[in-house]
This record gives sequence, C-alpha cells and structure tokens, in this order.
Amino acid sequence: MMTEILIKSFNRPFYLDRCISSIYLNVSGSFKIKVLDDGTPKKYLDKIREKYPEVEIRLSGSYEKKIEAIAENLKTGKAVNGFEIPTKFWYENVKTASEYVIVTEDDVWFTTPINVDNLQEQARKFDINLLKLGWLGNENERKDLNLSSISGDLESAQPKELLLLNKKLMTAFFHNQYKFFTILYKLKIVDNLTPLKYWSLNSILMGFYKKDYWLDIWKDMDGKVDEKKQLINASLFYRRNKNNPNFISRLKTEAMKTTFQSSATNSYHEYGFDFDVNLFNYLINEAWLKGEFDAMENFPKDFSIDYFKSFVSEKINIPEFEKWVNKFRIQYEEMGCNTN
Repeated sequence: MMTEILIKSFNRPFYLDRCISSIYLNVSGSFKIKVLDDGTPKKYLDKIREKYPEVEIRLSGSYEKKIEAIAENLKTGKAVNGFEIPTKFWYENVKTASEYVIVTEDDVWFTTPINVDNLQEQARKFDINLLKLGWLGNENERKDLNLSSISGDLESAQPKELLLLNKKLMTAFFHNQYKFFTILYKLKIVDNLTPLKYWSLNSILMGFYKKDYWLDIWKDMDGKVDEKKQLINASLFYRRNKNNPNFISRLKTEAMKTTFQSSATNSYHEYGFDFDVNLFNYLINEAWLKGEFDAMENFPKDFSIDYFKSFVSEKINIPEFEKWVNKFRIQYEEMGCNTN
C-alpha cells in the first residue's frame, strides 16, 4: 500500500529542501521518499541527510563525474554539460519501486494536502494509470479533454481527437518521416498544435503513476530525455487502453507547483544573457548551507525574486538575471501556463 516518492535531484539543495518539506507538510498516508541525486556536492547532501534522516538518498553512476564538473565550472567557468541525463538510473529505481509512484524533481513542491493511500485506493477502483497532481496552471488543454467527475476530488481527463496509430506511423508522425505529418497537415487532419495534445498522456513532474505506465513511457531513453519518444511510447500504451475512460485522470484542484525562475544548468536555457545560472545556484546553495536562506520563503508560491536578489546581487548582473527569468517565464506562458 505504500507509495514511493522519487525526487530527481541535481545541485539545488535549497529547492530539494523545499520539496521535501512540502511533502511532510501536505502529503499524508504511507509513503517513502527517495532522492535520486546526480551531482549535488556532498556537503549539501549531508545537510539534507541531517535534516531528513528518514529520507533515502541514492547516487547515480555519474555522480562523481558531475561533482568534478561543478567544481571545474566554479574554478574556470567551463560549462557543466546538462545534456548527460541519468535516465537509466531513474528507470532502474522506478522499476524496483512500489506499484504506484510519484516521480518528481527537486524544484517541484506540494501546495495542497493529498493522501496517497486514498489516491492508491481510487486508482485501483477506477483503473487509473496516470493521475495528474498538477498541470502548471495550464487550462488550455481542457478543450482537448473529456472531463467528468469520478469522485469528490478526482475527474476523468480522457483525451479526445488523438491519432492513435501503430509504432511506425506514430514515429513518422512525430518526426515527419516520409513527409507524413506534412501530408496530414495539408489534408487538414492535423495542425501545428496537434503534437502538443499528446502531453495529455504524460506528466514528467507531477504525476501519480501506476508504475508500469511510467516505465513504458520512459523505456529506451538512452541517456537523454527524448520527449517525442516518450509521447510515442505513451500513445502506444494508451492505444491499447483507450476504452478505459479513467486511464488518465486528474485532481480537481492542483496540488503541485514548480519554478519558472531557476534552472539546474544553462544547457536548456542558454538565452544569450550575461547570467551564469551555475554561479547563481552556488551562491544560493552556500547561503542555504549556512542557514541564511529560508527554503520555505514565500511558500506555497515560488521564492520572491527580491529574496533571490538579496543573496546574489554582489556577484550576479541583476538586470541580466531579470531578463533571463522573463525569457524563461514567457516560454511557458506562451504554452498557456500560469507562472505566478
């Protein structure tokens, strides 16, 4: 009956602290927390261990290499390669986890009380494979879902109007092989927004999953987060279960949030501004280690930007930092997310 909550973590212990604190504040029932860390320096993890001795911390096979890369970055400025992703490490840990799992990341936190025993009971009763606990405030997808209440706190979120084809054709669709997507576009069967609709089948950060479905989505990732492959895998699994109206469901009220003003590395958010996210994280990490930075400041909202500024203003170009954050936010707002 226990639910394992697995937190993917990399070098932002101040967010990891917030994430774990929010679990103990808002999650009830039988659960165990496991941190899957890929490169948070030992001194920071030791503080997490001291504060949360019951939390199990597991280190990836590339942990030492990542630690060295972080140290080298601080010394010489050499970029940390954020594209080396420990997907096999995550996969193996989920594979041996409980029947139902929550797989999240260190910069995500719980904002509303949930009981995981109750969620498991309902997942079994209604045959739910993915229960979305949050959706980034994005209500745009409502028009692409058949929403119907199934209990006091849950609603079925059955996707509609998805092309559910075999593996070869789904691969051709997402990669436009043989001009397949182009042909469908010209026939007005799809438009440029159609691929985004498949995210109704997945939740990278905020899903309460039946383990088998998560494993199927993440199989064959080969050391990178291949979102197209995830959506192909999800569509193939869902195709076999499309007659189950509750296969994808969600809470009626979101219970999780994430940040839109921080990143683990520059790799995915290199916007050309004079802002070093690695130095930024180091300065906040150190303040947190010394007990000066409050991991629950402004909770349940994200840290206030002025609070961040008060710890980094001497070494970070603040106007460039603000431009970076604004660019980061706009990317998600254009997809319909609420970044407040």
